[in-house]
Amino acid sequence: MIAKLEAQDVRLDYLQPRSNSQLRALAGIDLKVMDGEFVSIVGPSGCGKTTFLSVVDGLIPASAGRILVDGRVVTKPGPDRAVVFQDASLLPWRTVLGNVRYGLECLKVGAREARERATHFINLVGLSGFEDHYPYELSGGMQQRVNLARALVVDPKILLMDEPFASLDAQTREVMQEELLQIWLKAKKTVLFVTHQIDEAIYLSDRVIVFSGRPGRVKQSIPVTIERPRRLAVKREAHFHGIEDAIWSLIEEDVRAERNQVTLT
Repeated sequence: MIAKLEAQDVRLDYLQPRSNSQLRALAGIDLKVMDGEFVSIVGPSGCGKTTFLSVVDGLIPASAGRILVDGRVVTKPGPDRAVVFQDASLLPWRTVLGNVRYGLECLKVGAREARERATHFINLVGLSGFEDHYPYELSGGMQQRVNLARALVVDPKILLMDEPFASLDAQTREVMQEELLQIWLKAKKTVLFVTHQIDEAIYLSDRVIVFSGRPGRVKQSIPVTIERPRRLAVKREAHFHGIEDAIWSLIEEDVRAERNQVTLT
C-alpha cells in the first residue's frame, strides 16, 4: 500500500556564512503517513520540526533524499498540500468569506462555486453567521478557524499544521483541539501536525513521531492506542499519562545531553 506521504532519507544542510561551514538541520528523516492518518511530530526546541514541514511543503528543497505524495516526488509547493501556520496571517482588508475564498480565486475557480465551497467550510469550522466579519472583529481562536477553513477549501490531500494553537490561551487551545478532531473526522484529511505540547500530540494523533535533538532524525514512532472519538477528559486517564511519560523520557534524553554539552564547552 502506497503511503499518502513519505519521507525517504531526507537531509538538510545550511551554509553558515560567517564560518563558511555546513550546519546539518535534518539527518536522514524516514517516515510514512498513510491516507487519512493524523500524525504529530514532537521533539526538543531547534530539532527541525518546522523545517521538516517546510521541506514537505516544498518551500525548502532537501539537500538529499526526497518527499513523495501518493508516490510522486515533491519538487515545489502545490495544491495537494496546504499549511496552517501558528499565525493566522489573514488578509485584514478581506472578510471571513473573502479570506476563505482567496485560495480558490488564485486557482481560477468560478465565483459561484468559490462562494459555495467557502461557505461550506466556514460552516464546517463553526463560523456560520460571521461571513461578513473582518479579522479585527474576531478572537484569536476564531481567526485560526478561518485559517483552517482557508486551508481545507482548496481540498488538499495533506494538511500540514505548524503549531496552529500555540498563541492561544490554554482554555481556547483545548477547545480548538476538540473542534479540530471533529473537523478532521468529517473532512477525512491526512494530517501532519507539529507541536511542542506532548499532551496535544497524544490527544489528536494516531501516532506521535519523536524527533531527536539537532540534527533532527526520527528517534521513535509511538502509536496512540486510545479509542476514538476522544474527549478532553481522556487526558486525565492513566493510559494517557503513560504515553505522555514515555514520550517525555525520549525528549528529556536529548534535552539533558544538549545542556551537558553546553556546560562542558
